[in-house]
Amino acid sequence: MKRMHLNLRAALVSLLLFAVFIGAWQLATTTGAAGAAAGNLTAEEIEYAKMMGKDPTGGAAKGSGFPPPLEVARTSWGHLSDPFYDNGPNDKGIGIQLAHSLARVGLGFVLAMLVALPLGFLIGMSPLMQKAFNPFVQVLKPISPLAWMPLALYTLKDSSVSGIFVIFICSIWPMLINTAFGVASVKRDWLNVAATLEVNPLRKAFLVILPAAAPTILTGMRISMGIAWLVIVAAEMLVGGTGIGYFVWNEWNNLSLTNVIFAVLMIGVVGMLLDLVFAQLQKAVTYVE
Repeated sequence: MKRMHLNLRAALVSLLLFAVFIGAWQLATTTGAAGAAAGNLTAEEIEYAKMMGKDPTGGAAKGSGFPPPLEVARTSWGHLSDPFYDNGPNDKGIGIQLAHSLARVGLGFVLAMLVALPLGFLIGMSPLMQKAFNPFVQVLKPISPLAWMPLALYTLKDSSVSGIFVIFICSIWPMLINTAFGVASVKRDWLNVAATLEVNPLRKAFLVILPAAAPTILTGMRISMGIAWLVIVAAEMLVGGTGIGYFVWNEWNNLSLTNVIFAVLMIGVVGMLLDLVFAQLQKAVTYVE
């Protein structure tokens, strides 16, 4: 009951903050100030401002100033009402764009998982391997994933595959480090009991070490997914073609701020849903001693 009361109060505070944000947004985009400012400009200055994507007269046409909330809401409804249309290479629905991005993220993430989990087990169970791999991890981990993009494009010769590689290289490190830490942190008493019962190494890994390290491993996977979703947007801006990142860049080139804002909101919502999925998985494998 106490927890339900806390959740209700938190929801009310969230709604209040949202209302304040929308109100401030609407106030900042009112046309009165813009129209007054336009009165001090010459016709040439107004025309130049329109060419730069700003409308000093306060018009709501495409390419005008920062759009108000209602305009963004109408644009969002238009996209969400038909998310899977396909009118050519540069005009695809938001559902198709998100599907391409999620496919790249999913494939790169799975490849990183296939490498990071076994290698993390090896590093966590062997102090020798931990010391041997540590210099490589510390050197490669801080490198920005986008710094790998030129090398990926040069060697792989394919922009989509290069995007998947960037997701792979940015996803591997949190999973690898958390897996190694989780495996190394398994209680010695449990390992000693397994040794006393003469449990073979494979059974010990799956029945003793993996359940004990699972919460830490899921934490690493959760962090990796957040980074992967963050990186794919920037990567798709560089490689182009399809994806939510390309959609943002293409709409910016079209000077459509309403579409850009809608895409930013969709990126945030999808990222939140992905995080919730891993949070539920983490909760499912967390145990109380």
